[in-house]
Amino acid sequence: MASKIKSVYICSECGYESPKWYGKCPSCGEWNTMNEEIKDTSKAAQTATKRSISKSYVTPYTINEISTEDEHRYDTGSKELNRVLGGGIVKGSLILLGGDPGIGKSTVLLQICQYMGNTLKILYVSGEESSRQLKLRAIRLGVDSQNLYVLPQTDVEIICEQIKTMRPDLVMIDSIQTMNLTELSSSPGSITQVRECTNYLMRTAKSLEIPMFIVGHVNKEGSIAGPKVLEHIVDTVLHFEGDKQLSFRILRAVKNRFGSTNEIGVFEMTDKGLREVENPSEMLISGRPQNVSGSCVTCTIEGSRPILAETQGLATQSGYGNPRRMSTGFDYNRLSMLLAVLEKRAGYYFSNCDAYINIVGGLRIDEPAIDLAVAIALISSLKDTPIDEKCVVFGEIGLAGEIRGISQAQMRINEAVRLGFKRIILPYNNLKGVHCNDAELIGVKNIRQAFEAASV
Repeated sequence: MASKIKSVYICSECGYESPKWYGKCPSCGEWNTMNEEIKDTSKAAQTATKRSISKSYVTPYTINEISTEDEHRYDTGSKELNRVLGGGIVKGSLILLGGDPGIGKSTVLLQICQYMGNTLKILYVSGEESSRQLKLRAIRLGVDSQNLYVLPQTDVEIICEQIKTMRPDLVMIDSIQTMNLTELSSSPGSITQVRECTNYLMRTAKSLEIPMFIVGHVNKEGSIAGPKVLEHIVDTVLHFEGDKQLSFRILRAVKNRFGSTNEIGVFEMTDKGLREVENPSEMLISGRPQNVSGSCVTCTIEGSRPILAETQGLATQSGYGNPRRMSTGFDYNRLSMLLAVLEKRAGYYFSNCDAYINIVGGLRIDEPAIDLAVAIALISSLKDTPIDEKCVVFGEIGLAGEIRGISQAQMRINEAVRLGFKRIILPYNNLKGVHCNDAELIGVKNIRQAFEAASV
């Protein structure tokens, strides 16, 4: 009689299943992602799986029959988190919160519980900590809400039954990698368990209209562990960024069905938990050195918020045959392109120099509008010429060496003026639609004009 238990290989990136192992996934093309799992194909296992799926019959409605008058978003008590979520927590939404270990995922959830526990009933499901451990951390953070209930449990079926019985207003799952379904033979944290547990929680959240926060671990590449389908199941994916050695954290929405994915929230980690940073521009340029070459201030747009950031460049004589290029917070390939443009179009030679770029404060900027600031910081270091301390630079650089126009120039100018900058260098094409009485606007057409205008 043939065995009802067999091995299958599942891709950790896309969830593709195969009866044999591949070095490269046939579906997504990633290497070394096929992991072996034991699959029970017996009739009993299939029957148990079918029972876990809700059989409730729902009548379809026309789009005009569906009412949204009672739409309400829960206030989290944090302006930064509300901004990233699109205004608050939507009923029945499933929110995945990812980030490196120790960056503040569980901390921010407990702080949410303290504020929302004043009016709402909250269930905190802990799969990694015991009740006593969670209590000790809550004391350190000053969390003492009477409406916060703790459930140390990893069985998803028991958790969902408790949710149906208790009917809380908000549920926290910490973390999804520790959850398991007993009917599945694979171990907790495996691809199958993570996917099926999330599906089970999603059906519970949608049927009862209870919002859920789910904490997800990240792999060594920095992306959320588990199959990519996990991010497709949930409504919102939030990701904590930042260096653990620094105190500042950036919360970014990677996916959001109820708001913009361009918003960010800035927090500072303290001994009492995460504190909001309402003025990130001032924070990012504080402690800036004076009369030092290689430093230039730029302005980037994150969602609807303009943020001033300091760009540091360093060009030094290379001691090897191949000069080294390195960037922190800026795209490496774009840095290589800018160095080629500086040599070919502007006459600044970096062929024998190591070039380094750093965006201060742990911020990562992918916007082309900071190209000009990166180029000026590198030229400033190469020439050892300081940049004016009261100067802000922004603009996109083309392959012909031209400075191209950017979007939302007026918003960037207003932010620079608000923090006391007196000279603003921007693309010449943007001069037509902007105005400013408190600072000097200088429109430039090429890199040399920009450097001459920015240098002391």
